[in-house]
This record gives sequence, structure tokens and C-alpha cells, in this order.
Amino acid sequence: MSRKMIDQASGLRELAAMQARDSVKVFTVTGGKMGVGKTSIVVNLAAALAKIGNRILILDENQHHNNVSANLGVKSHYDLTHLIKREQSLDQILAKAPDDILVLTAARGIHSLTQLSAEEQEWIIKCLCELPIDVVLVDTMIGEMGHVLPLSLASQQVLITVSGSSKSITDAYTLIKIMSQEYARQDFLVIVNKVKSELDAQSIYENIAKVAKQHLSVRLEYLGCILFDEKLHRASQLCRSVVDAFPASTAAIEFKRLAEKLLRCSYSNQYSGGVDNFMYRLIRTSHLSKVKLSV
Repeated sequence: MSRKMIDQASGLRELAAMQARDSVKVFTVTGGKMGVGKTSIVVNLAAALAKIGNRILILDENQHHNNVSANLGVKSHYDLTHLIKREQSLDQILAKAPDDILVLTAARGIHSLTQLSAEEQEWIIKCLCELPIDVVLVDTMIGEMGHVLPLSLASQQVLITVSGSSKSITDAYTLIKIMSQEYARQDFLVIVNKVKSELDAQSIYENIAKVAKQHLSVRLEYLGCILFDEKLHRASQLCRSVVDAFPASTAAIEFKRLAEKLLRCSYSNQYSGGVDNFMYRLIRTSHLSKVKLSV
């Protein structure tokens, strides 16, 4: 093979690798308050997406005892901070869950990214870009009301999780308001969790959408709902996703539908795909989100 042909082949491989990196979708799952079930949403969406052939990375910002790792029955002794300090490799800090789902604990490392030099930031981004993944799901911690966390600002798409309680609905609307008015975020997906019927879920979503339409310049899309299902709780006790433990259950079937719908969602051109673009936005927005805003 001539040198020219070798160079062309190498160039095509690099182009294919670049396109693959840019095609990675990044979703943040958040909510206005604790207890709405966002971690359960992340765990089970990850399992449902994996079942249809997607390679998943979960970025877990939570340190509480019922975080993603606990729900999936895995444990990592290291987190993002160990990678930042170059004490451990990326492979060593990743926990490997069923269906080849990767879990990266990031609670202690996110804000320290801004303290790194440009060269160090590029090295971290390069490490993460080498992961063979299709979808990143981010489970954010719930910030103090008035604070918006950088992981919510950096993702391609934000999924707002809301339950049937009036406090949850109010807090979800407040979160949407802050993100839209202070950070120019316009597109949100809404998942209604822990409801008795789809009719209840539709009513909750429509109430939020109605108020948002009157007062905010945002576009909300109803992704779907998860009804109360004892199998969901049982799967959590078993440290497994309901999709894996009870695939025929109502909750598992609904998560599979949500996963398929999620991949079909359209995205604003403002938020490019790819882990590298996500990380660049994360570093930039980490400076902004430290300021507490009035609500």
C-alpha cells in the first residue's frame, strides 16, 4: 500500500472516531427536591438503554447512601478526584455494573476542574473521550434552592423529574425558571414519577407547562411517566434495575418506552453532542453556578 493510501486510511479512521465522539448523547436527570426518584430514573433508564444496544456511562454526583452505585450493587473505592490528581487511571475509578454500564463517581471532582491548568483540563477531557460509550446519564445532587449545578447546565438535554406532591411541582417549576431566565436554557424534558395513573401524570405536566408558557420562554416536552409499582421498590432492594430484575413489570415496560423516546428527542443546536463538548461546557458553567440567585 502506498504512503498516500495509508495516510488517507488513517485520516478516515480519525474522521470516523471524531464522528463517533460527537454522536455521544448527554442527558442530565435532575429535580427541584429530594425524594422525587431521580436516581431510580437514572438507574433504570440506563438499564433500558443498555438493553437496546447502547453503551452507557453514568456520572454520579451524589454521595448519599442511596446513590447510583448502591442501587446497582457496585462499589468503587475511587472517584473523579483520583483521576484529576493522577493517582488512579480512568479504568480504575470506574465501577462496572450489569449490562456493562459504567459508573463514575464525581461528587468531589466537578468543581475542582476549574482549578486545573488548561493542559490538565485537556488531559482529563482526552481520557473521558476515549471511553467507548454512546450515552452519558448524569445524576445530579439537589442543590440549595437558588443554586443551579453545573452538570445541569452542561448537558445536551435536561430531564426534570417531578412527583405528585405540590412541593415537588413548585420546586420543579422554580428550577426551570432559574435555568431559563438566568442561564438561557430553553428546552426541558419532563418525567412524572410516583403517580397512580397516567391521567394524573398528564395533569401534573399540563399544569407545569401551562404556567411555564404564560411566564417563561421555554419549550417543555412530556417524556412520560412511571406509575407506582411494587416491583420497582423490590428491584431496588435487590440492588438491581427493574428492567433487569422484573422485565415484564409495568415499570420495566415503561422505562423501555422512555428509553426509546429519549433517543428520538430533538436537540437544540446550542448544545453539541460529545463528551468533549460536554466537558468544555461543564468547566465554563462551573464558574457561573457558584453564585446564589434569588427566586
